[in-house]
Amino acid sequence: MTNAAALREHGLRVTGPRLAALTAVGLVRRIEPAGHPARYERRVGDNHHHVVCRSCGALDDVDCATGSAPCLEPSSAAGFTIEMAEVTYWGLCPACADESPRTV
Repeated sequence: MTNAAALREHGLRVTGPRLAALTAVGLVRRIEPAGHPARYERRVGDNHHHVVCRSCGALDDVDCATGSAPCLEPSSAAGFTIEMAEVTYWGLCPACADESPRTV
């Protein structure tokens, strides 16, 4: 079920401010891959990442590659306490990969 459908199911209107409020209280997570519009997902509370098709823009969740949150240890945190790592993998989705010309 989409976030918009979930809001409507609970009798709420789908508005920009409503989505911002849901993000602020941690009910949804805003993701905005470079060059793509913002999207909202209900998978919150874990430190997963995303894979984006650079051809059609399809997006999917990817669990952390190794370890526990924040999954990645920076070489220097400059005094920051790291709470989360955000990784975006870019490539071609299966449908776009099937359409791209093969080179031998």
